[in-house]
Amino acid sequence: MLRMFWKSLLVSPAILGATLVASANASSFDPAKSTSVSTEFNSLEIAQVQDNGAGTGELLNQIEQYGNEGQVAPVQGNSIDQVTSVNQLRDVSPTAWAYEALRSLVERYGCIVGYPDRTFRGDRALTRWEFAAGLNACLNVMERLIQDGVNVLKEDLDALKRLMDEFQAELAALGARVDNLEGRVSFLENNQFSTTTKLAGEVIFAVTDTVGAGSPASQAAMQYRARLLLNTSFTGQDVLKTRLAAGSATPFGFDYKSTTTLQNGDPASVRFDNLQSPSLFQTWTAAGNGSDVVLDWLAYYTPIDLGYFGRFNTYVAAWGGIWNDFVPTTNPFFEDFDGGNGALSTFASENPIYRIGGGSGAGVSLQLGFLQSIVGPTSLSLGYLAGGATSPADPNPGNGLFNGDYAALAQINANLFNFLNVGFTYVNAYQSADTAIFGNGGTRGVTGTSAANLSQTQLNTLLNVNGRNPNRVTLQDKVGFFNFDAKVSNSYGLTGAVDIGFASLSAFGSYSTVRLLGLGDAEVWTYGAGIAFPDLGKEGNILGLFAGAQPYIGNLSFREMGLKVSNIVPYHVELFYKYQVTDNISITPGVIWISAPEQFKGTGNEWIGTLRGTFTF
Repeated sequence: MLRMFWKSLLVSPAILGATLVASANASSFDPAKSTSVSTEFNSLEIAQVQDNGAGTGELLNQIEQYGNEGQVAPVQGNSIDQVTSVNQLRDVSPTAWAYEALRSLVERYGCIVGYPDRTFRGDRALTRWEFAAGLNACLNVMERLIQDGVNVLKEDLDALKRLMDEFQAELAALGARVDNLEGRVSFLENNQFSTTTKLAGEVIFAVTDTVGAGSPASQAAMQYRARLLLNTSFTGQDVLKTRLAAGSATPFGFDYKSTTTLQNGDPASVRFDNLQSPSLFQTWTAAGNGSDVVLDWLAYYTPIDLGYFGRFNTYVAAWGGIWNDFVPTTNPFFEDFDGGNGALSTFASENPIYRIGGGSGAGVSLQLGFLQSIVGPTSLSLGYLAGGATSPADPNPGNGLFNGDYAALAQINANLFNFLNVGFTYVNAYQSADTAIFGNGGTRGVTGTSAANLSQTQLNTLLNVNGRNPNRVTLQDKVGFFNFDAKVSNSYGLTGAVDIGFASLSAFGSYSTVRLLGLGDAEVWTYGAGIAFPDLGKEGNILGLFAGAQPYIGNLSFREMGLKVSNIVPYHVELFYKYQVTDNISITPGVIWISAPEQFKGTGNEWIGTLRGTFTF
């Protein structure tokens, strides 16, 4: 039981030692002054215990505090460095009115020693339960001293006797409460899932439909995505992310014809049969897996402190890594990093340059401390991710981490004058013919037009061309029409955001040059801007309006290629309002309008209406 009393001293405010001598009255506890401890990466908050009758939640929090002893203070083994003098308490000065009383308690009896960080925090309020715990600790020490034949001052014994009489009821009840708590702690320790891992989850329900020239009479659908995330920390600063996911989302398809012009000037007809255009993708449809539970992300974060030169935050992805896992995207309130609380579309969530590449690899984000006094807080991010039509896990030739598809990123971010956040991004990528440029390292694009993603299989399968030639010509039949070995791209991006108090303004733009090996060259453009109104109507609510041009082919120069793709711009406008029902539930109605989703002549505008519900736990 004595062990538990000492633990109560470690996790509760320091007992006002002088009161043991001068007064038997204890102050009331002020909930507003309770404190918390958090780790940097997983933000696991551990609330201070307020045992007012012992709910299960308070018990779990107290157990968690016991489990974190040794992580929030200097330790030797499982015990704190012993305080043997009141002078070792950093916040107690010799001029304090209780200095002599504390010196007596600490140096003669060692029963009120303060916190592990060598502070006493004597100005904090405490409950009668906390006072009783400290009193009982002193009684145990004095009882042991008397048994060992050590002299105890008579005035101290008289003061303690008076206090025992005053707190007789609390001391008796405290013993029973601690015995009960020890039993429950033992049970939970023997049956807990893990001492190092916490579970977080998110479930999205969405009702969505499209209306437009290429849509059937109705495509309304109820879709879902569920994620379970295990956050494991081994040092209190690092975190291992293991995420399981399942979903039923299927992107919208089209059935319509369009017209274009061959390079020789002849008219041509282009038919789209159930084309799942990346331009219509929404956040939860970007990684559908047919309701099968899969491991869709496995990554590890850990910091490295470089002192004056800054701090490294390192990132290693064994599976499912994407750039926004560790690179600042500078699109606040539209990008929420989980797809359930920000913008509805993948395009409005972040600059599409961050969709180039993904898979397995590593990255670092370095805080450049020496630039802070010049331009404000500044960071440099570097990363390498491999994945696509080739597999980074396959050791065969043409695959692997360094001999297949890859993307390498460099970005510098700065908070200029604590007013404007800007980021400059460069991505170099080598991708197989079937890998989509804006596909997070996959073979299916998640934003932009099919032409801008330049996935050979998707285009050869979906496009049929009828010209004046009486013989029907399909691209998949005449492979020479659209055939290349791989593609190399260099992309340049700019992002920015500014907080104007009642609203947040953000914008981005990027430009890519693409060399299709054995075929020709292309240019891809995209840009957008938005305004978000946080806490509109209620804390946690967001009203967002975003407009821009999804990634599109701006210039196409294909040698021996008979098809000329129009440079019509697929404009995108999105309006949504997230309403925070509770801390864990939100609903987001929204509407999206896209002109010429596939940038071909004759294609009509498309409307998407969505009602998204998000549950987090």
